[in-house]
Parts: sequence; C-alpha cells; structure tokens
Amino acid sequence: MKIIRPSEVIFADDAGEKAFDALEKGNELRKYLERAIKDIQQNAFCGIQLPKRLFPQEYVKEHKITNLWKYDLPDGWRVVYTITTPSKVEVIAIILEWLSHKEYERRFKY
Repeated sequence: MKIIRPSEVIFADDAGEKAFDALEKGNELRKYLERAIKDIQQNAFCGIQLPKRLFPQEYVKEHKITNLWKYDLPDGWRVVYTITTPSKVEVIAIILEWLSHKEYERRFKY
C-alpha cells in the first residue's frame, strides 16, 4: 500500500508568486488555482505526469526538471508543476506556471 504524504507547494520564482498574489480574491482563476494548490498539497501526484519527450526545453534549461506534471483546471486552464523530494519524508511541488489552453498548446507545441 502506497502512503500519500502531504506536500509543500511553492512557486518556481517570485514572478509566479506575485502574479498569483495579484489576482483578486473573487477572481475565478484564483479560485481554480487555490483549489489546485490545495489538491496538490494533499497529494502532489494528483496531476497527470507528462512524458519526458514532451518537456519544453525552457523548463529543462531554466528549472532543471526531471519530471513534469499538469493539473487541469476549468475553462481549459492548466497548472504545470514539478515534484522534488529533498528527503525521504519531504515532498515539494513547484508550480512552474499556469497557462490558458492556447498558451499550453503553444508551449507544448501541440
């Protein structure tokens, strides 16, 4: 039986955190993101793991990722994140960015 450990969720950079903080409290996208963060905190593996062949090179170069996950939000939005385990008891999910459907297709070259 696999035990699911809670994880810490952080943003990959200050710009992502500032963009999230800039969203108004009642904003629909903010609500979606807050729900995604809560779900990822409860289980970092709740998203869909993407195969390495789909990793955008800018993520590999800038963030040195070795895994990539997407969490689907309503209205075609997606959260893209990576998971790291700095110790056997700690899981950290790092939100790289959130994208509209169109931006996601462009980033992943669909």
